[in-house]
Amino acid sequence: MSKWAMSQRRAARLAGCDAKTLRRSPKRRDEAIRERLRYHAAERRRFGYRRLGLLLAREKIAMNHKRLYRLYTEEGLAVRRRRGRKRATGTRAPLVVPTRPNERWSLDFAADTLRCGRRFRILVVIDDATRECLAAVPDTPIGGVRVARELDAIVRKRGRPKTIVSDNGTELTSRAVLGWTNATGVGWHYIAPGKPQQNAFAESFIGRLRDECLNEEVFDTLAEARRSIARWRRDYNDTRPHTSLGGKTPAEAARSFGDGRPGLVDGPAAHPLGQGDAHAHGEQRHHGHAPERGGACRP
Repeated sequence: MSKWAMSQRRAARLAGCDAKTLRRSPKRRDEAIRERLRYHAAERRRFGYRRLGLLLAREKIAMNHKRLYRLYTEEGLAVRRRRGRKRATGTRAPLVVPTRPNERWSLDFAADTLRCGRRFRILVVIDDATRECLAAVPDTPIGGVRVARELDAIVRKRGRPKTIVSDNGTELTSRAVLGWTNATGVGWHYIAPGKPQQNAFAESFIGRLRDECLNEEVFDTLAEARRSIARWRRDYNDTRPHTSLGGKTPAEAARSFGDGRPGLVDGPAAHPLGQGDAHAHGEQRHHGHAPERGGACRP
C-alpha cells in the first residue's frame, strides 16, 4: 500500500479480501484447548480426533465435531500410517500390586477353534488381588460394544473397579470402551505395545485355561464350548488351589478380605444359558451328537 500509495480499502478491493483482515490480526482464544489436545495426542499416539474428543469431554471441554476436527488438523495431529514391522512406542508407569478386591482388574482375549476349524474368542476378566475369574465369555465376534456390555454385567453384581489393565487391541481402544470408561469413571491402563508381561495376571490365567481346559477337549459347537469353559471357571474359582494365594482358592481369598461378596458372572450377558443347559454343567461332554443351532459348524 505504501509503495503504490493506495488506501487500505482500495488495496483490499483489488486483492479481493475484506478490509477488516488488514486492520487487526486474529487472537487465539482456544490456546488452552489446543494444549490439552496436544497433550492427549502425545499420550495416545494412535487415537484419532473422535477418541481425543472423548478424553477432552472428561475434562468438561465440549465442542462440536467440526471445531474439534479443525483444531486437530491445524495442530498437525493426524495419525500416521504404520509402515514396516510394529515397534514399541514407549513405556507406561509401572502399576502397584493391588491389595484389595476391585482395586484392579485385568482383561484380555484367548482364542480357540471348533472341530470344523471355526475360530472363536474368549473374553477374560480377572481380579488381580483375589485371582478370581470374573468372566470367561466365549463368542465370535467380540467387539468393543460387547466388551462394554459384559463389563456392565460384572459391575452390576460386583461393583466398579478402580482400574482396568489391558493391551492396545482395537476392541479395547474403541469408542465404545472409551465411552464406557467416561460414563463410569473407571481408570483404564494400557500396557506398552509388545509387552504382554505387563498384563501378567490375565496372561497367567489364560495359560492355565488353555492347558487345563481348551487343550483337553474338542468342541463341536460354540454352545458346548460355553458350557465347558463355564464349568472349568467355577472349578477354578471354588475348588482349584492357587499357589500364589498360599493354597487357597480365589473364592476363599476373596472371603478372607472380609468382602463376602461372590460377585461372579455365570455366563455371557448376551447369551445366557437356556433351561436345557442349566443342568448340563455337571454332566460329562459327549461327542458325536447333532450340532446345535446358532453355534454349530457349517458342513
